[in-house]
Amino acid sequence: MSEPVLQVDPALPREERYAALLKIAPSVLHDSPDWTACMATSVTLLATHLPEFFWIGFYRVIEPSLLAIGPYRGTLGCLTIPFSKGVCGKAAREGRTVLVPDVTKFEDHIACDDASKSEIVVPLYDREGHLIGVLDVDSERVEDFEDDDKEALEKFAGTMREALHRELSDDE
Repeated sequence: MSEPVLQVDPALPREERYAALLKIAPSVLHDSPDWTACMATSVTLLATHLPEFFWIGFYRVIEPSLLAIGPYRGTLGCLTIPFSKGVCGKAAREGRTVLVPDVTKFEDHIACDDASKSEIVVPLYDREGHLIGVLDVDSERVEDFEDDDKEALEKFAGTMREALHRELSDDE
């Protein structure tokens, strides 16, 4: 199989880079053997297409109401986050994307890194509807995320879910 082209011009408008990401992601992720492999590959895809974000990664559900850091790119992250705390916890607890334009105005923000100025967190579900984790993206700029980011990252999370749940034949 030939390798997909992962070179993306960072000068392109973000919406064009999201379009390229969403076009390539299904073919890159379709053979993911498990969630960890899918998350690790997804970090590379996201970081390649969105280099302006300093932290891109996943927090995995490891027990009821507790997230643990998963594959990521960036500075050190928090090792665990309870569902009761922070932006990641809120997205996991409420089962919806949380977009925070200015983390200093988010009462319960966990400062894993003081460089984070805005953040978006998207919940990840398996096909049975079970929460398996969250995608966390941080920016060093205040108000760096908009509804277009929310829509594109939610579509990306859907691509991840679909990549992992192809039907298995009887002899697999």
